[in-house]
Amino acid sequence: MCRKAWCNVKRVWRAKGTFDNIGMERGKSLWIKERNNIDDKTPRPMLKEKLTTEVAVIGAGMAGILTAYLLKEQGIPVVIIEANEIGNGITKNTTAKIYSQHGLIYDKLLNYKGYERAQQYANANQLALKKYDKLIMELKIDCDYEVLPNYVYTLDNDKRIVKEVDAARKLGLPAHYTKETTLPFPVQSAIRFDSQAQFHPLKFIDALAKDLIIYEHTKVKEIRNNGLLITEYGSVKANYVVVATHYPIINVPGFYFLKMHQERYYVVALEGYGHDRGALDGMYLDADPQGFSFRRHKDYILLGGGNHRTGKYKPLNAYGKIADAANRWYPDAKIKYIWSNQDCMTPDLVPYIGHYSTYLPNFYVATGFNKWGMTSAMVSAMIIRDMVTETNNSFREVFTPRRFMLSGTNKMLQDVSTITISLLSELFKVSRDQLDKIPKGRAGIIKEDGQKIGVYRDKEDKYYYVSTKCPHLGCSLEWNQNELTWDCPCHGSRFDYKGNLINNPATRDTFIACQRSKSAKF
Repeated sequence: MCRKAWCNVKRVWRAKGTFDNIGMERGKSLWIKERNNIDDKTPRPMLKEKLTTEVAVIGAGMAGILTAYLLKEQGIPVVIIEANEIGNGITKNTTAKIYSQHGLIYDKLLNYKGYERAQQYANANQLALKKYDKLIMELKIDCDYEVLPNYVYTLDNDKRIVKEVDAARKLGLPAHYTKETTLPFPVQSAIRFDSQAQFHPLKFIDALAKDLIIYEHTKVKEIRNNGLLITEYGSVKANYVVVATHYPIINVPGFYFLKMHQERYYVVALEGYGHDRGALDGMYLDADPQGFSFRRHKDYILLGGGNHRTGKYKPLNAYGKIADAANRWYPDAKIKYIWSNQDCMTPDLVPYIGHYSTYLPNFYVATGFNKWGMTSAMVSAMIIRDMVTETNNSFREVFTPRRFMLSGTNKMLQDVSTITISLLSELFKVSRDQLDKIPKGRAGIIKEDGQKIGVYRDKEDKYYYVSTKCPHLGCSLEWNQNELTWDCPCHGSRFDYKGNLINNPATRDTFIACQRSKSAKF
């Protein structure tokens, strides 16, 4: 790389601008800000010894913490290993709604999986609601917990709402058809689920984690089939291993990279919106995936939208789309915080919870939460607890990772197609250009010595270089102008513009070993 100046530029990718707003806090959620104002956060040590335990949980997000807590309730020794800090992955960026109303899912479940499996799914998520309520009440956890209705609304497809209401009622769910909402615009109709909930996820997870054995900043470098987890300075030997890392970090066996993709969505927190316009009586979600979600938190409105597959950017300026909507519906409001998150999506919209693989009988997995992470995390914890303790569980079969998915065949084929195209794109030649043609504040892709290089040029005219070959399985990274990151469209790994890993399943950074350019910063 250092032998010649940058040349042979093959492609420059340009976006139409990015969302910016002086005075707001970008990239950190409201939950992080409020957590940082709490003085009694408990520091956790790094693992620097050899341990033996009954269960080792990899990942200290909502699913990992809940699983460990429910196992500990049964008197089972548990150790949690976390590469970063508690709740610092997907959990910190959730919209934190606890509900069994997962879009318009129940009509689909009845049609494709039958009554028994649909009933299992409904019962599991209703039980998860009750378990959250019980924990919060019994432990007296101060986490801004509120029991509220949840709505899925439509602007133009009443028939879908009617069918979903009928399906939900058949399964005994608290569903009601309505045309009345407290949204700042009229809807054609909506389905309302009563007795759902919302909370502050980090306050909850911190309270639950106080009495658990957790090692932070401890990255698992090797996982052996006998339950030995090797970290940089220590190890854990466990009879059972739970992989709760959002996206599974073991590629083979399991092959979850062929059975899931990841999707991103974006959120802004509005303050000063005017209670006469924003007195929401509950939580709201558009039945259209390209629509918006709403919820209150104290004096804020959380407005979400801009959904897309990770690595595929339409709209290019997702925050701008949400800002336009906020200005239209809440003209007096100011955007205080903006952030984003991503979810693992399964072809049939049901999570994978249970045995990791037939070849790893004492390993368990919890993944593929399909944007319903809070209830799915609790469902995962209950299922894995019962599997470890060999307790009968009446609803785990619908979630088994080994299930046959007739309803998800087309989506699975689309995922395989995306992977194939992304892998081949590393080999395609594109037209010549010049490095200087990358605009300031944007990124492009060049090719040198047969290697594709991602280049970000900041507003101070400094250049940052990364390999566009994802270190997970070799797909071609794409530039995300919304957040100035390099993202993988195959499996959802993400890296900042310097090449530092942000989201798994990749487990290492994507640096260029040797770089050279004017004003280059290494």
